[in-house]
Amino acid sequence: MTEVGGRSDQESGDGVHDPIPARVEDLLDRFLVGRNDKTVEAYTLDLAEFARFCREPPPVAVAQLLARGPDAGRQQVIHYAGALRRWGRAQNTISRRLTTLRSLVRLAHSVGLANWLLELPGRDEMEASPVTDSAHYLLPRHPREIDRLDLQHYAIRSALGAIHQAPVESPPLVLDVGAGTGQWGWDLTEELPGALVVGLDLVPGKAGRPHRYQPLRANLLQGLPFCDAAFDFVHQRLLFLGIPAGSWQDVIQDLVRVTRPGGWIELVEPRIGSLPGAGPAIERMLELSLAATAARGLDTSADVYYSLDEYLRRAGAQEVQRRELELPVGEWGGQVGSLMASDFRALFAWLLEARTHLGAEERVELLGRVQDEYEEGHVTWPLGIAFGQKPR
Repeated sequence: MTEVGGRSDQESGDGVHDPIPARVEDLLDRFLVGRNDKTVEAYTLDLAEFARFCREPPPVAVAQLLARGPDAGRQQVIHYAGALRRWGRAQNTISRRLTTLRSLVRLAHSVGLANWLLELPGRDEMEASPVTDSAHYLLPRHPREIDRLDLQHYAIRSALGAIHQAPVESPPLVLDVGAGTGQWGWDLTEELPGALVVGLDLVPGKAGRPHRYQPLRANLLQGLPFCDAAFDFVHQRLLFLGIPAGSWQDVIQDLVRVTRPGGWIELVEPRIGSLPGAGPAIERMLELSLAATAARGLDTSADVYYSLDEYLRRAGAQEVQRRELELPVGEWGGQVGSLMASDFRALFAWLLEARTHLGAEERVELLGRVQDEYEEGHVTWPLGIAFGQKPR
């Protein structure tokens, strides 16, 4: 086996070399041995916070850092520093956390576990760094995506006949996680004039926001940048293409954490992998879609759809309820069906172009057959909704 930070025998699908946690555990033991109790305690806290950022146990988090090499490793440290700022860490604490990582990489280099040394970024560089994007998120970041997300929002709102399902009345402070364009939060400020809505997403929403809507750029997968019990109502919708399959319970736990006692949490996610009424062209499209989601570690088995209410219960929520509905897709389904067909066409067109090797003519033909099957099979899109209350 060659070096962790050099050329390993195997690589993971995202290009990062597979970690070697067992060898890194020995490295961590060596890093701490011989130090006084106070230093060991400080280093242990530093490593635990880095592990939290990576959402991995400390040996795996460190192994993955070593595997990234000098450039990607330095970028990860910059993103980590940004997360520490969002978590409210003092500058001297941030500096110590990063210095600990530099010392650890230096030790790994000296014992042959890495072939590079970590150069720490300057304070100006760290403060200028953008919010880290999610390597898992499947969809593009361009203006057309704003239009598609708005179509999707209006279709769901029309089908539900409401903006939300949780029995909230006048929540003063609301969090919308994965806010997209921000339209859900905008609508809520109109429905509930006393509410202030914080819309959290990786990228900014559209312009022209109402004064009681506050966008915030942050990465959900790095932990919500809020204190405990901060919000009266927490809403999350359609993040099945952004949250890794194994991270859902931790994410929901964090949503419950930032909800005040007596407040409500609502989740809305679709069933993936099949569409009732689908024909062979739609099945082919779904097959291509699942291949793209699997490559990013996302759910491909509809487990998320069926587990929404259970996630809430495990996170400690009470009064949990679950509802399901099937949105029509196609002109046969009236206004909602027409909106959903437009939404799906934009989504599938981008996916075929960006995530497959099909030629232009083949893509156009497949999209046309998909559109026909919506009408022939009266295709629907199953949507699951679960909501629960944080105990008082």
